[in-house]
Amino acid sequence: MSDTERRRPGDTNDRQYIFARNRTLTGSTSSRLSDVGHSSDLQSPRKTAHHLAQRRRKIGMVFLVVLGIVAVLFILLLQFTAVVTVSVSDTSLSKKLNESAYEKAINDYFGIHPLSRLRFALDKTDLKNYLVNVVPEVADVVDVSLGAIGETNVTLSMRHPVAGWTINSKQYFVDANGVAFEQNYFADPSVQIVDDSGVALQQGTTVASNRFLGFVGRIVSLSKDRGYNVVQAIIPSGTTRQLEVVIQGVVPHVKLSIDRPAGEQVEDMDRALIYLRAHGQSPSYVDVRVSGKAYYK
Repeated sequence: MSDTERRRPGDTNDRQYIFARNRTLTGSTSSRLSDVGHSSDLQSPRKTAHHLAQRRRKIGMVFLVVLGIVAVLFILLLQFTAVVTVSVSDTSLSKKLNESAYEKAINDYFGIHPLSRLRFALDKTDLKNYLVNVVPEVADVVDVSLGAIGETNVTLSMRHPVAGWTINSKQYFVDANGVAFEQNYFADPSVQIVDDSGVALQQGTTVASNRFLGFVGRIVSLSKDRGYNVVQAIIPSGTTRQLEVVIQGVVPHVKLSIDRPAGEQVEDMDRALIYLRAHGQSPSYVDVRVSGKAYYK
């Protein structure tokens, strides 16, 4: 019989290479088998390991992406401001803080600047400038910190009044920077400034220079050293360079000028008042604006 005749039915040319060199003994060199008689467990161990490593890498990448997204969302949730709580840095307030008014003002600011609800995007200086215009008694935004999830604690500092300021029978207060405001949370100052100059006042703006307030403070302090208690300072009509002070228990007002040193004027005032008491006179005012001289009427 010839070689062709000795071949069995179903034999193919490929079958004679099944056990050839570099062929696997499983009968397949493919990672994917189309023959219904074969299954994936016929892959070589190296191919199986390589395939599993690829799948692990893909699953690991998906897991890392999901974990990253969750982490970002969690951070945004921690940074997001849904509720605002307000406190003050100074514990010497003599009146209860109206927290709701400042919480509303801050929420109004967030309404204008939605991104600022994320604490890392909040500009404290811009928030302070907004609050100073809306609620001028706020001096500064001291701190912005995390409370509970979705809650932000805003710590404010309030203005300390150095003098009361009355214009057209309306009460204001002035801090050391000369900024006027209506709501005072501290003890009322002993000095009341009555503004008859006719200059219009807008709350939250500077109505007096540091020099002017410093002059008033020096007059009050130096007068107290000499036994005089200044209770009121009046800015006369038509001028902002002069001052009339009212002293407790003393009849005449004393006219002063902010262009002359406070110490010299208080000394002249003391001498004039001692002279008037000694001679039993009670004029309506004493003028010490001119150096070395005192006028009274």
